[in-house]
Amino acid sequence: MDFPLDYCPDGWARLERLRSLFTERPLDRIYARMEVETNALRKFAAKYPPGYTERPHLEERVAFWDELYAERAGIHDDSIPSAYLSEMDQGLYGGIVGGEVQFMAHPENGWISSMLPPLLKDWSEFPKLAINHQGAWYGFYLQELEQFRKASAGKFGISHFILIDGLNFVFELFGATQTYLELMDNPGKVREAIEFAYQLNVDVQRTFFQQAPLLEGGTCSNMVEWIPGRIVSESVDPFHMTSVDYFEAWGREPVERILGTFDGGVVHIHGNGRHLLEAVATIHGLKAVFLADDLHFPSAFSLLPELKRRLQGLPVVLNADFPDFVAALESHQLTGGVLYKVQHVPDAGVANHLMDRVREYVV
Repeated sequence: MDFPLDYCPDGWARLERLRSLFTERPLDRIYARMEVETNALRKFAAKYPPGYTERPHLEERVAFWDELYAERAGIHDDSIPSAYLSEMDQGLYGGIVGGEVQFMAHPENGWISSMLPPLLKDWSEFPKLAINHQGAWYGFYLQELEQFRKASAGKFGISHFILIDGLNFVFELFGATQTYLELMDNPGKVREAIEFAYQLNVDVQRTFFQQAPLLEGGTCSNMVEWIPGRIVSESVDPFHMTSVDYFEAWGREPVERILGTFDGGVVHIHGNGRHLLEAVATIHGLKAVFLADDLHFPSAFSLLPELKRRLQGLPVVLNADFPDFVAALESHQLTGGVLYKVQHVPDAGVANHLMDRVREYVV
């Protein structure tokens, strides 16, 4: 039987490997996505310098992802082609409740993301917030889902996108610095905002799963490629700048609540958030962790055995530079239970040769 996505001709084998990674959590196998430069990204970078940009045209965004995955169809790795609706980032949630949405271009990955200035001046304005299903931004959201659903059908999937709940949403109300002060000055109000954020995020994500069909019973993911069930993408970024105690007091319950509302979730951890690893590893419903790299911090790849141990067996996804990955492959030093996103692979031929070795590799 043919795989449902034309841009993923060996998809059944890929799904079987990914299903094994996220359900069986084997520590003796490795997995990989090979990143090869594409014309789609070169064209995007030529048109969009980094920084603020206009509201994107949906037809153009569909065409970008279609071209990207048509080019990648000859790479036989562990990836599942899916469009990440980066426009539906922080700006969507704030836009739904009346915020001023702004867009930013990212030529390194072809994204146009969204954010917004703080929504409120003080708590007296909070009661006016409401989920507006008739507003312009909810309409834009529905329109994007519909266009991508039609355009991607039979070719590529649609990835889940980030939650903006808990303190992430309070950041949208007041900005980060003021939010930390509000935890001390108005903890009751912060709890009210977290409850509102839960209702808003559940509304947005349920709409996503109603409009964007699962792929063979699983969720396409820019973080982990594909994972069984209706899986959400969570963020604990506000606690990267706090102690673990603050995460336990303000982060754990909202995260576990919304992961329990769906079939679980995945989370990403930045370089400055690695002190949270042991706490994050015990989040009920968490299925995998993406370890991000950031300026002024050692790469996750360079610390992988330690970081993997601290995550207590959870599947890990991270970036690896091509020379470092090849060197570790040659010396048989790659850590198992990990999906490596190998950066700057020279070409598709090299990528496919490496994947033959990845599939044979036993830790």
